[in-house]
Amino acid sequence: MSFSKEEFKIEFTNRLEKQIGKNIADATIHDVYVTLGQFIREYVSRDWIETTTNYKDNHEKQVYYFSMEFLMGRLMQTNIINSGLAEIIKEGLTEMDFQLEDVYNEEHDAGLGNGGLGRLAACFLDSLASLDFPGHGCGIRYKYGLFEQKIINGYQAELPDYWLQEDYVWEVRRADQTIGVRFGGYVEMREENQKLSFNHKNFDTVLAVPYDVPVVGYLNSTVNTLRLWSAESCREDFNLLTSNRVDYDNFLEYKRSIEDISGFLYPDDSTIEGKILRLKQQYFLVSAGMQSIFKQFKLEYGNNLSLLSEKIAIHINDTHPVLIIPELMRILIDDENLSWEEAWNITQKTVSFTNHTTLSEALEKWPVSMVKQLLPRIYMIIEEINERYCRELWSSYPYQWDKISSLAIVGNDEIRMAHLAVVASYSVNGVAKIHTDILKKKEMKDFYVLYPEKFNNKTNGITHRRWLLNANPRLTSTINEAIGTRWINNPKELTSLIKYSNDAAFQEKIATVKKENKERLANYIYETNGIKVNLDSIFDVQVKRLHAYKRQLLNVFHIIHLYQVLTDNPNVNITPRTFIFGGKAAPGYHYAKKIIKLINSVATVVNNDPTIQDKLKVVFLENYSVSLAEKIMPAADISEQISTASKEASGTGNMKFMMNGALTLGTLDGANIEICDFVGKENIFIFGLTADEVLQLSTENSYRARDIYNNDYRVKNVLDELMKDRLPGGESEFKDIYYSILSNNDEYFVLKDFDAYAEAHELVDQTYRDRKKWLSMSVTNIAHSGKFSSDRTIQEYATDIWKIRPRLS
Repeated sequence: MSFSKEEFKIEFTNRLEKQIGKNIADATIHDVYVTLGQFIREYVSRDWIETTTNYKDNHEKQVYYFSMEFLMGRLMQTNIINSGLAEIIKEGLTEMDFQLEDVYNEEHDAGLGNGGLGRLAACFLDSLASLDFPGHGCGIRYKYGLFEQKIINGYQAELPDYWLQEDYVWEVRRADQTIGVRFGGYVEMREENQKLSFNHKNFDTVLAVPYDVPVVGYLNSTVNTLRLWSAESCREDFNLLTSNRVDYDNFLEYKRSIEDISGFLYPDDSTIEGKILRLKQQYFLVSAGMQSIFKQFKLEYGNNLSLLSEKIAIHINDTHPVLIIPELMRILIDDENLSWEEAWNITQKTVSFTNHTTLSEALEKWPVSMVKQLLPRIYMIIEEINERYCRELWSSYPYQWDKISSLAIVGNDEIRMAHLAVVASYSVNGVAKIHTDILKKKEMKDFYVLYPEKFNNKTNGITHRRWLLNANPRLTSTINEAIGTRWINNPKELTSLIKYSNDAAFQEKIATVKKENKERLANYIYETNGIKVNLDSIFDVQVKRLHAYKRQLLNVFHIIHLYQVLTDNPNVNITPRTFIFGGKAAPGYHYAKKIIKLINSVATVVNNDPTIQDKLKVVFLENYSVSLAEKIMPAADISEQISTASKEASGTGNMKFMMNGALTLGTLDGANIEICDFVGKENIFIFGLTADEVLQLSTENSYRARDIYNNDYRVKNVLDELMKDRLPGGESEFKDIYYSILSNNDEYFVLKDFDAYAEAHELVDQTYRDRKKWLSMSVTNIAHSGKFSSDRTIQEYATDIWKIRPRLS
């Protein structure tokens, strides 16, 4: 279905009058946003229905991607561009005295994720639909996002992110497909006809109500589904006339406890109550999702369960959804009466798993007692999986009790979710070459010895449609003028830009685009932070979740060093720098929140010191989000990717910056290594310890942070600054950071890498002065960024793991 600009204007005006009750002259920008969103959703609905029908009619194998996070960002621009309607709608709205950019800004980021894990999942959904693959997302419809971050006197404050305060125009409630999820109770086991049966009794049922969001492919007719589950109570009615106040209060408490399951992302698990809520969330997601998938499978294929792994692929994004393994076993055994062996065979052929970390604390473990009480039948299945698995281990490692204990799924009164995922999945992948190598050689070495055929690498990717087409239309137009538009459907063709890397005219176009984007971001910084920044300065950006291993601390230590140099001699010849930070610290992560305070304290001192002649500016942009990233990435000159080598599984921010022409300043960690391989060492700023060196220092316990403090005056001056009064708060404020470095021996090797980091910044300074060289490096990075499109990643998943094909139209 297509329409002209005039037809759009007529249809839009009619809808505005019917749905909002206003004429175009009285409409607000929010009225326009709501009307346009509903219009676009209905416009794609025909393709949505046709896509779903097509999958059924052609019996396509479909993949279901389970993730606790889907950081979708704003969908209006994506859906309009992917539908091919951008020009018509832009022109039509302009003639009605509205700007499409203002409509985009009216949308609230969906509060469905936090960081890279959720953004990756969103990119994967976009690529699945744009490549015509039958693939869908399964997540939770959180009532509140992680939190809205406010910076007050330099401190992070957390406010509720009630993103659903107004109707979400993209979702469709499917109450007719509600699923019941069971918690608590007990299991009666009895033998009938020489076969065990299990009867779950006295359980509490939570209703899982699905809300479907269309995932629109780029300029094709494929519209896949992101299904989000909302927790609701079975008991909706309460008679105030026949019940007392105590009963009413209990009823309200009951409803609240149920709704909390989909209340907000990542409840604080520092308490038993918080841990229970997290476990409930995870089981709620996988049980509702798996039951729904199974219902649809049986409608299509009846009781032919041998076809399940041929027609369904279940993918687990990190350890959060691992309970889908025992849930699938439960359905097959208890509901479908399969034997254990039959159920296990199907499960192992159906479920695949992506590991996203090398940090042991991020590999989830659940107390046995908690799982046993909350999910009694699920615990029985996990226990049986573990028992059978340990018998297999015995045949490989007879009498090696310690080895078997270390590999067991259940041990030390805990259930190790990563172990369960590896044992029960047919594929286990890392997300960058170095990450997968570390899994094989260190973190999961013993599992790799047992199951070498399961392990594979799938380097992460980002959707170039959002992070270039949507976020940077000026750069997109410049690329199109040079090499045409074929790269949009085949991003590897961006390599055609290589021939322009030393073309003076093209370089100037790239420089103009970068300056325009820097001006846009500078205006935003002034509006939100009241800080005027120099457009000719290097925009040096580190935006990501606050965590010690990501080493925002190394960055701010270097800023303090530069400031000390300038206060000693304000006439030092350095290229002006604007250091830009953004990112949230988990509410209970005291140390990360102190780093945020330190960054803001340094900013207060630096930005208000006239003696340094505006050579340094420090900006912390609060409430980092997808939509804010879309302003930041196109404006960046330097992309700070400085995690301790071996700690960052992949990273995807590095790819977004690269695609927008920023140069990476980073360690040989995660996907930085592969970026370096593609662009060449001459087009990236690499510094610091390698992963092998970090692992060796950690193993040998040979590193002494205090030795560096005592022998490098720069390091000593920086650390001593934390204990002085010049920074707001002084010694009492930053002593935890000071002592974590010197008394706790600098776990993430900040001081060890400081000298190399400072040298790399010197090279950045000198290179930026050579305008032609800098622009050549920038163009080279853009040209090679197509390799890191999520289209490539999804094609690899589809071919190597899921065995799915593009749909037959």
